[in-house]
Amino acid sequence: MAQESTRLDYLHEVEHMGERVVPLEQAIVEAVKLASPQLQEVVKDLQALRGIAHVSAVTIAAELGNITRFEGARQLMAYSGAVPMEDSSGERRRRGSIPKSGNAHPRRIAVEAAWSYRLRPFVGPALRKRKEGVPEEIEEIAWRAQHRLHKRSSRLAAGKDQRKIITAVGRELLGFVRAIGVKAEAASKLRMAA
Repeated sequence: MAQESTRLDYLHEVEHMGERVVPLEQAIVEAVKLASPQLQEVVKDLQALRGIAHVSAVTIAAELGNITRFEGARQLMAYSGAVPMEDSSGERRRRGSIPKSGNAHPRRIAVEAAWSYRLRPFVGPALRKRKEGVPEEIEEIAWRAQHRLHKRSSRLAAGKDQRKIITAVGRELLGFVRAIGVKAEAASKLRMAA
């Protein structure tokens, strides 16, 4: 009897939390509608990547701001703290785990999304719907990301800790995030100039 009432209490709490998420997600949708056209374009185009839906795309876009400020993918990776620490002296180079410095939000989103790249490349119904209205060049970048990151995940899988593999794939995913963000910002600027 006590176990059943505890189970029901937990179940009720899960349902309650699910109900709380709906208005928060709606508030995010409304906030994006009020954002600049450039941010809206970046959010829309980032969703072409596997594992990055609306809330994840908004988080990345909001945390990174103007993506073109990063001269290259490595700068973005370093900004988000997704690069290994290094202890070097002379000829000796020793690399460690990723540091706890950097912007953790885009790093967390990239690492969470990286889990989906363990699966073979495909476009399911949810991803197909998110890609509606996305320019073809963005779709091509996202498709290349699926192939490259799946291959990388498979290649690293032999004998390594799964968390290290996913972190490495997430780091590379940030490079594709930058590529899409730069294209989206450029397209938005062209549209505004026209």
